[in-house]
Amino acid sequence: MIDLEICVDSVESAVAAESGGAQRVELCSALAEGGITPSAGLIRAVRSKVGIGVFVMIRPRGGDFLYSADELDVMRDDITRARDLGADGVVFGLLTADGIVDVERTAELVEHARPMQVTFHRAIDMTRDLGEALEAVIQTGARRVLTSGGAQSALLGMTRVADLVHAAQGRIAVMVCGNVRPDNVAQIAAATGATEFHAALRSAVPSPVTYRNPGLSMGDPGSDEYARYVVWPEDVTRLRQSIDAITVSTPQG
Repeated sequence: MIDLEICVDSVESAVAAESGGAQRVELCSALAEGGITPSAGLIRAVRSKVGIGVFVMIRPRGGDFLYSADELDVMRDDITRARDLGADGVVFGLLTADGIVDVERTAELVEHARPMQVTFHRAIDMTRDLGEALEAVIQTGARRVLTSGGAQSALLGMTRVADLVHAAQGRIAVMVCGNVRPDNVAQIAAATGATEFHAALRSAVPSPVTYRNPGLSMGDPGSDEYARYVVWPEDVTRLRQSIDAITVSTPQG
C-alpha cells in the first residue's frame, strides 16, 4: 500500500485528512512560514479526534535550520510534550552553517524521541548535496525523509527523488512532497518508485468576520489578516483514489 500523509494545522483539517483516507497527518502551525511546532492544546485536540498517525512538527521558529543551544533545548522539550500527548512521530531537521546535515545533534533528538518515529523534513532540500545528505540522515536513525528532490515541486525534482529512492535501498523511507496532486501523483510515482506521498491540499475559505480595521496590519505588510485555509475531505479522497490506482514499479535507470 502507498501511504498518504496530509499536512494540517487545525483539528478540522486533521479530521478531513482521516475522512479522506490519509494514513497520517503532519501537524504544524504557521504553515505560511513552512510550519512550526503546534501548541500542546492543538496536539491534544487532534490526537483526541483522529485515529490515524499524528506526526508533530518540531521547529521552534521559521527561517533556517541552524539552531542554537537554547533552541535545541526547546526542541527537546517539545518532543517530550508531543510524546506525552500521544503523537506517533515527530518531524524535524537540523543543518550546519555550510549546508550539511547536523548528524550529531539530529541523532541526539532521534534518540530522545524514541519510541516515536522521526521524519527528517525538507531541510534536506536545502543541503548542498542530496546524496551525501541522505547518507547522513540514515546515520541519524531517522525513519523517513521528506523531499521534493531539492526542487520547487516534485515534478521538477523527480529525477533526483528517483536517485534518492534507489540509493536508500530500503534503509530509510523516502516520502515525496511538493505540489503532489491527483493529476500528477501517478507520473511522480512511476518516475521515482516512491511509496509514500505528502501533500498540503489547503484551500482558501472566506472569513466570517464582517468588521475589518483597514488601518491596522497585525502581520507583515501585504499579508491578509483574514486569510483562512482548510483541507477538504473530498480533496484528500481524490488524491487517495489516484494513489490507489497506481501500480508502482522500480524506475528504469
